[in-house]
Amino acid sequence: MVDFIRTFSFARTPKIIFGEGSIASLGKNISGFGKHVLLISGGSSYDTTLIKSKIEKSLKDSDLTYFRYPVTSEPSPEIVDIAVSVFKSKKIDVVVAVGGGSVMDAGKAISAMLKEEGSVKDYLEGVGTKKPSGERLPLIAIPTTSGTGSEATMNAVISEFGPRGFKKSLRHDHYTPDKAIIDPELTLDCPPDITAAGGMDAFTQLMESYLSNKATAMTNALASSGLECIARSLIQAYNNGNDLRARTEMAYAALISGITLSNAGLGVIHGFAQPLGSLFPIPHGVVCGGLMGVVNHATVDKLRKEMPDSIILEKYARLGKIFVQTAGKNDAYYIDSLLAVMDDFVETMKIPRLGEYGVKEKDFESIIHLTGMKNHPVVLDKGELTTILSKRL
Repeated sequence: MVDFIRTFSFARTPKIIFGEGSIASLGKNISGFGKHVLLISGGSSYDTTLIKSKIEKSLKDSDLTYFRYPVTSEPSPEIVDIAVSVFKSKKIDVVVAVGGGSVMDAGKAISAMLKEEGSVKDYLEGVGTKKPSGERLPLIAIPTTSGTGSEATMNAVISEFGPRGFKKSLRHDHYTPDKAIIDPELTLDCPPDITAAGGMDAFTQLMESYLSNKATAMTNALASSGLECIARSLIQAYNNGNDLRARTEMAYAALISGITLSNAGLGVIHGFAQPLGSLFPIPHGVVCGGLMGVVNHATVDKLRKEMPDSIILEKYARLGKIFVQTAGKNDAYYIDSLLAVMDDFVETMKIPRLGEYGVKEKDFESIIHLTGMKNHPVVLDKGELTTILSKRL
């Protein structure tokens, strides 16, 4: 079936350099931006793998001067502000972010704040009072995990943890990186737990953007291609991290998830992720992966009861055919099979429960109060949201 093609707009993407060995082109891709590089990286994940030698060889071969700033946690206002205070006087020409989603977000925020005044907190949606100008230093994003797709998005998620914590975006159309170098070889050392959390994040982002009320024929086509890779390669990458083909497909799926979420938005799973990730020390991918099955079970149940002819149920069935190779079954079979696959993925990859991070039943009310679902295909009420959290406690 061809999706109805209606009026839509599409956000800009980076120039994408994709494929094994593509990291060798880093120096060439910096050419034209200048000679002085601020390298935002992970911590031990950068120092103890071959990533460091590959990155720094490419920089040295191109006679580039670089300063390194490690980011070892989700970026907070303090992490961004310290980087800006240290490097604002260094005449940086280009920012290169090498790492997972947290490093990508830090790189975007730092490249922007090197052109602004004040704290990054002043510019965060729902927190600050200032509007970002959109100016930033040139930015190259190089993911070393397959998850958030942050290398292709226009926002940087900044977190402050605690009872009054938040996860909010620094956002502007111009904050999408200039270039994204996606080399699947850089993900070969990614451990199974990070592979699982990142993979389930990408899976969730592709599913939510495909089912979104803002989805278009273009985002549906892209999301479907990413989900085909998830179906073939997520469990394989988890079980055998050295499988370059599986790593390549997961790198592609994560990239596409960033593009589709930028254009179609996300649903209630990511709505839950905002309060859970700010109130408790839960990795973002764990929240998304853990809630994915129970949220989609609840969504399908409500659609079947209240909107049995919904196009969304048809879309669920289309996705079921991607994950289940049995032919000639009815839509209900493919929908139920897709839900079973989500449950199996959570079980197989041992996605932790919310209670392991300190979430208790008494916290549900405050979590639900802060949970958004603006692009979710059906409105889930407080009782349904409570049941979802209970099932993953």
